[in-house]
Amino acid sequence: MQKLKNITTLLALLLFGIVAHAQKLDKDILTFDEYLGYVKKYHPVLKRANLELSKAQAALLQARGGFDPKIEVDYDTKRFKDYEYYSLLSSSFKIPTWYGIEIKAAFDNSEGVYLNPQNTLPNAGLTSLGITVPIGQGLFINQRMADVRSAKLQQRLSVAERKLQAVAVLYDASAAYFNWLKAYKEAKMYADYLEYSQTRYKGILKLIEQGDKPAIDSVESGITIKSRRLSLVDAKLKLTKARLELSNYLWIEDVPVEISETLVPQDNLTGTIDESLNATAFTQTDSILANHPKIQAMETKISMLDVERKLKANMLLPKLNVGYHYISEPSYVDQFRFEDYKLAVNFSFPILLRKERGALKLAKIKIQDASLQLHQERLQLKNKIDSQQAEITAIAEQREVISGLVNDYSTMLKSEERLFSFGESSFFLINTRENNLISARLQQIALENRYFFSKADLFKILANPD
Repeated sequence: MQKLKNITTLLALLLFGIVAHAQKLDKDILTFDEYLGYVKKYHPVLKRANLELSKAQAALLQARGGFDPKIEVDYDTKRFKDYEYYSLLSSSFKIPTWYGIEIKAAFDNSEGVYLNPQNTLPNAGLTSLGITVPIGQGLFINQRMADVRSAKLQQRLSVAERKLQAVAVLYDASAAYFNWLKAYKEAKMYADYLEYSQTRYKGILKLIEQGDKPAIDSVESGITIKSRRLSLVDAKLKLTKARLELSNYLWIEDVPVEISETLVPQDNLTGTIDESLNATAFTQTDSILANHPKIQAMETKISMLDVERKLKANMLLPKLNVGYHYISEPSYVDQFRFEDYKLAVNFSFPILLRKERGALKLAKIKIQDASLQLHQERLQLKNKIDSQQAEITAIAEQREVISGLVNDYSTMLKSEERLFSFGESSFFLINTRENNLISARLQQIALENRYFFSKADLFKILANPD
């Protein structure tokens, strides 16, 4: 009767250890979704990525400056020994237009004793209004037009590259969170089993004192406690490192945030990870490829190369600029005399065009090379998506199997403890069952971590951070 009472006391101590630990709840939880929200809003790398959009807008503004109206004034004079040799004034207002056509209004004046006859003008000066048209090179595309088109495409490219940078940061941040969660669960598990082993040790000592168990059981129980404590110290070290690694991605405004030891990760992440990583935004592979920022970036680069190709092709045309300027004295500006004008024709054309043909051929080769890379990237992305989805499915099946194993090992341990209460088992068998359960639990935690990483890998492949 006394023996049954002692065993009952031991089981009560074991159950007390389990229940007491189960009631320890920490309400300071950093959820995965909340964590990613901080990273998206405050991480410096993502802020720098936003600056790329501003740089692209500034580049477009700069390119459009090539079409800004321009005022030019040239004044040149010479005086020597009280003689004014010459005084030349040339002023103009130019308006560049999209198709290379330039509109120009000008006023010229000149005077002096030794004035070049070519520069001799009426006393009131001379006004002019005219237009210059590139008939060959520069009519349908020129350097200013190419710069504006490339700058517009650069904006699209910056948006795509910003998404890729954001995905890279969020992936690394997610990996840090998953490692933190894994280290936390391992440390919590070892703390649980250390507490269980300490409770058993106290019960064993009481049974030894009453003569119901041999003294050697206390040695074995003590070894288990030391082993659990050793594992717990190592797990806490990993948890500290994981916590500090996670702190690299947490910022509030421009201030880095260090995670306190009381803050814990979200325990049940399986049901919310898809929504947090936006892994279900696209269901069709074609939609994924059409909206993928890497594909969009490569397509934009090809468009930019095509602008360069058109500019190089335009160089095969002869340079032929025709300019007509109506001229008049300021006092007669309202009297049109079309026979008063300046006409200019500029023509040049390289005979062999080797430089221009070589540049055009290189531009075409660049487009061909970029197009081949684009086709290869589409195929690789499709295969990566299919492969990653297959991996997620396989790991999910493995998680179901390991969950069953954990339940089975837990049942075996409880059964062994029950047999021990009737004196039909030994502490060695209980310890063996518990070690098997711990190994299964570690495998379960590792598989869960691998499952989360597989989800993050899919997120990285899909590259949809918004």
